[in-house]
Amino acid sequence: MSAIIWLLIIAAFILAFVGLVVPVIPGILLMWIGFFLYHFMIDDSKLSWFFWIVMMILTIATLVSDYVAGSYFVKRYGGSKAGEITAAVGVIVGSFVIPPFGVIIVPLIAVLLIELIMLKDPVRAVKASIGSLFGFLASTLAKFLILLIMVIWFLIAINV
Repeated sequence: MSAIIWLLIIAAFILAFVGLVVPVIPGILLMWIGFFLYHFMIDDSKLSWFFWIVMMILTIATLVSDYVAGSYFVKRYGGSKAGEITAAVGVIVGSFVIPPFGVIIVPLIAVLLIELIMLKDPVRAVKASIGSLFGFLASTLAKFLILLIMVIWFLIAINV
């Protein structure tokens, strides 16, 4: 039975990383499922209250990174507030339209179109659109590093 639980934990962790490129997969939720499986099915004494608090903080950081990175880069590259919002919505819509590439292509095109309408300046529109791409990449890198820290911390906590 323990081996099956471990396989489920490993699968949850792997799928959490897959969720970085396929946003329809709730990566951070799968990470927590892995933690809960271990805690409730294998050993409820290894993961301390400090572990749980840090995991909550890291979870919040992953959720915030999506919005902060996308907004920051669109704004930094000359985009409007509408472009920032479009980038965030584009990532969500793109994950359903043509996964996994939709999360890159849809915001890129959507921000370009919105900025062309709002700014009427093709050069700034292209820059803002590229900013949405950089925002996605920065957010994905941040989430990857946070997920990696979570897995490593988990392994240390359970003394593997």
